[in-house]
Amino acid sequence: MKKNIKYSPKTVFFRTFIGLLLTFTVLTNATAQQTGADTQIQNQASATYSDGNGNSFSSVSNTVTITVAKVAGLAITPDGQTNTSVVPGQTNVTFTFRVTNTGNFTDQVRFLTSGSSLRLVGPGVINSAVISGPNTNILTNTADVLHSLTQNGFADVVVTATINASAAPGSTIQVFLGDATTGTNFDNIVATNSANEVRTVSTGAVNGSREARGDISVTVDNDGLLRTVMNVPAGPIALLGNITYGVQACNDGQRVLNPLTGGTSIYVTSPIPIGTELASGQTFPAGTQFSVTPLTTLPNSAVWTNTSPGTLSTVRRIRIPVGATIPVATCSATFSFQVTVTTNNANTPIYAISEAFANNSLVVVVTDQSGDTFTNRGDGNADFNEPLFGQTPTATQGIQLPTLLLRVGNVLIGPDGTPGATGTTGTNDDYTNRSVTTGIAGVAPLGVTTAGGVIVFVNTVQNTGNANDTYTLTAPTVPAGFTVEISTNGGTTWTTVSGGGSTTVAINFGASANISVRVTAPAGQTVLTGYDTLIRATSGLTSTNQNATIDRFYTGFVRILKSFAINNTTGVGAVTDAVPGAEITYTINYTNVSSSGGTGNSTLTVSNLVITENGSVAPNNWATFTDHVVGATDTLSGTITGDALLSNVLTDTVPTVTPGQSGVFTFKRVIK
Repeated sequence: MKKNIKYSPKTVFFRTFIGLLLTFTVLTNATAQQTGADTQIQNQASATYSDGNGNSFSSVSNTVTITVAKVAGLAITPDGQTNTSVVPGQTNVTFTFRVTNTGNFTDQVRFLTSGSSLRLVGPGVINSAVISGPNTNILTNTADVLHSLTQNGFADVVVTATINASAAPGSTIQVFLGDATTGTNFDNIVATNSANEVRTVSTGAVNGSREARGDISVTVDNDGLLRTVMNVPAGPIALLGNITYGVQACNDGQRVLNPLTGGTSIYVTSPIPIGTELASGQTFPAGTQFSVTPLTTLPNSAVWTNTSPGTLSTVRRIRIPVGATIPVATCSATFSFQVTVTTNNANTPIYAISEAFANNSLVVVVTDQSGDTFTNRGDGNADFNEPLFGQTPTATQGIQLPTLLLRVGNVLIGPDGTPGATGTTGTNDDYTNRSVTTGIAGVAPLGVTTAGGVIVFVNTVQNTGNANDTYTLTAPTVPAGFTVEISTNGGTTWTTVSGGGSTTVAINFGASANISVRVTAPAGQTVLTGYDTLIRATSGLTSTNQNATIDRFYTGFVRILKSFAINNTTGVGAVTDAVPGAEITYTINYTNVSSSGGTGNSTLTVSNLVITENGSVAPNNWATFTDHVVGATDTLSGTITGDALLSNVLTDTVPTVTPGQSGVFTFKRVIK
């Protein structure tokens, strides 16, 4: 018979807490992830229980908080890696190390002064050592370099070296970064402040500073060493201009270079750079071959022909024969070919590339951004789509060969959405028309505004140059007494440009940006008048290239002029005398006085114009002294109400009056 064992609430709480703690420990070990320093781990236990009489209860414990301590960690890879072979006298042999912060907080890594953190063992000498990205020098640094790394962050250290010309075949060159002598893969051990170490900096870690070490080796071979040389003009080259490249192949190795098996010549191969095509009208070196095979295919697998395609824009690669053999320490002649710049974007340089093929040789090549990349191998075949020396090419390796393009700035500025609008004479007098609503009510033509007014215009600036540009915005023409401000961030901040001020806006190649122009006018301006503010955008790349637009500030734009004519047929007095029984014709001329013309401009069109004639509202009194004559008219087909006998109120509703358009509203009265 089982006993009915009852536990006290305290016992239930304790068992629940222990269970949760064990669960947390198992999960932590299983995931093996390092929790960030200063993380607060909080724990509160909960329990439920009953009293044996069908009543249930629950309870929670106090909360305990544990703050994770800082733990430093450092790893340098690779460890004991062997790179491809080298030959005596080879330069710019690359060794790339990755330094990783394996601690649980952001820490700095210390590289010792004067390159002391680096060592080369064997017949060679280190030429350069930089931290990629910021390109910080750690070889000739006159002070320790402290490089910050976030938790799990890393930095690559690219080291280049020259192999001694007298290096014996079979000898080994080994490059070390750091000098740790113990630990798994020589990583994350207690820093000893030794002469060649790389270590963490923080003194707040519970395990102190840590150090690590990586090493890479190469073996000296006595093979041929095939090196391509490409002469690349620095530029700038104008768009649609030609770039002339010169290519040759050199043997820096210890054996004569021969063609690939079955071949008769050593070739230098170049993909056609992105943004260019083979230039027409040139004479190619004898034996030149062409390929239209996409660059996704390896060059040795591409289809080659000795006949130049009729459409040069389809050529993806060109290869030029540079000689049947290349002796030791000898270079071939230089051969030239031309490409024409076809891109319309001068932001990015044109990157050139060359590569050579020969039997029994190591291969040293250069690369670009065309999609073809190479590796340095000892099998005599350069393989595309593999990074050089097993690493992604960077500017610090000196392997990219750019030709700058001539950057020319240009600009259009115009109404919102139509920067290319034109006015009556061109693109410098296009316009945006807007009108105030303040200070114009009740003011007759030729009167002045009774209050100041503010209008915010929106203009679009378009980069029509061939590169990213920054434009200076000014207001060379401003009405007297007006204030003009420009915002390039949608009205968050404003810069006053009236009085000679300016502001700038950066716009990428081919893009556009809107600016806001706030024009403030004082009271006392003539009504029904347009006041022009000229907004000019000037290219920062080419200061002589600029464009302007007009923001036209109207003080109302519907002019109403009233006139009358008397027709007296009573026989009393002259025919124009206003005697009882004479007929009065009232004529109301209404005009949209805003400007028109050009294309793409932002104009002011009158919508739902309502003209009211009330003979009983002061200063009118014609309802008392005249009678209505049916037959009111409107030349723009306005809808007239009140055109009836005994009427004293008429309205004329005109749906639309376009810029510059006029209409006439006419009605008649008879003098009582």
